Amino acid sequence: MTVATSPAGLANRVVVAGVAGSWRELAAPALPTPAAVLAATSADALAAARQHAERGVELLIAGPGRVDAPMRDELAAAGFAVTVLAAGVPETTPPAVRRAPEPGRLWLLTSGSTGRPKRVGHSLDSLTTVRGAQPERTWLCPYAPGTYAWWQVVTLSLTQPGQHLVVVDPDELDDWPTVAAAHRVDAASGTPTFWRRTLHRDSEALARVPLRQLTLGGEPVDQAVLDQLRDLFPAARISWIYASSEVGASIVVHDGRAGFPVEWLDRAIPGRPTLSVRDEELVVTSPYHGAGLDGPVRTGDRVQVVDDRVLITGRLDSDEINVGGSKVSAGLVRGVLTAHPGVAWARVTGRRAPMLGRMVVAEVVPTPTTDPAAPPPDEAALVRWCADRLPDYAVPRRIRTLTEIPVKETLKSDV
Repeated sequence: MTVATSPAGLANRVVVAGVAGSWRELAAPALPTPAAVLAATSADALAAARQHAERGVELLIAGPGRVDAPMRDELAAAGFAVTVLAAGVPETTPPAVRRAPEPGRLWLLTSGSTGRPKRVGHSLDSLTTVRGAQPERTWLCPYAPGTYAWWQVVTLSLTQPGQHLVVVDPDELDDWPTVAAAHRVDAASGTPTFWRRTLHRDSEALARVPLRQLTLGGEPVDQAVLDQLRDLFPAARISWIYASSEVGASIVVHDGRAGFPVEWLDRAIPGRPTLSVRDEELVVTSPYHGAGLDGPVRTGDRVQVVDDRVLITGRLDSDEINVGGSKVSAGLVRGVLTAHPGVAWARVTGRRAPMLGRMVVAEVVPTPTTDPAAPPPDEAALVRWCADRLPDYAVPRRIRTLTEIPVKETLKSDV
């Protein structure tokens, strides 16, 4: 494991809470090691990341909201000093068990989508997946501190000259296009929910951001959101990335289509992840894996091959709905709903039903419209739309309309 002492990106511009500076100007108090830093602000999180890069402090970074009292106890029992860092001022609880630190080790908390979050070990080297020379960019980072997606943007800016960073905290998310336009952001990474929510709230403000690179990841990516972004930014490169704390950045697609080419399956190329499907589950063997996760890793994500593409439709434990013995993919039904021009977002689930056991139900958020001749589609219209494109057992029997796209701290929806 290598420990960087002078990151190449220290001169890059960093904008936090509207204040511009550089990585060199981000100061943090000396941290204990091993340390679990609960960063109250993005500035605190970035300062801790810089300290790791320069000193090799064994480190876990998370927002206070992601670490409850039992998790704090768990971290203390694992030898971490738990440090709450607010405006550069530390409040440290010593570890319950003393142990020797592991220099250069970074720890990430998984999202907890399959239960309680788990710790996955990485290093700055394993989190740095962009290594070649890059065109100068100013990146927007909207992610919660310490998540894998956050580290992907942070390591790019720390290790690559000319990769500047504009960070938006949760209280700025609703107005991020204004912040991004003011600081000439030309590259932005976010979940599909992040992009859908922005398109829904103010697509005109989004269009004023001079984006040349748009990246989507963290959730299933459907064709509708890719097409909407392409319409708004016809000259930009639009990429979607499959990545996780366990297997790192494993799939990167730039062709504007949902899913990845079927010929990528079981393709062995030195230095690149190998992708396989077992029992409709994506299996990844990745050089960017977390500690102890070498070899094939079952991801828990369900995939379906449709024509020449492999589509990631959702989590195995939530994507499949059994309707009277017939299997329904919630992700594929969601894709049909979001393909309707009057639907900005959809959630598809199963509900108990007499005789069938389960039936398909959905929630949608309509696309904003001011045209009285084209009102938002009602439930009957959406049911007909689905009935024309799906087998009868997969058609939603109830569709409820919401006014806002729900989003969690991770910038994801429960889809």
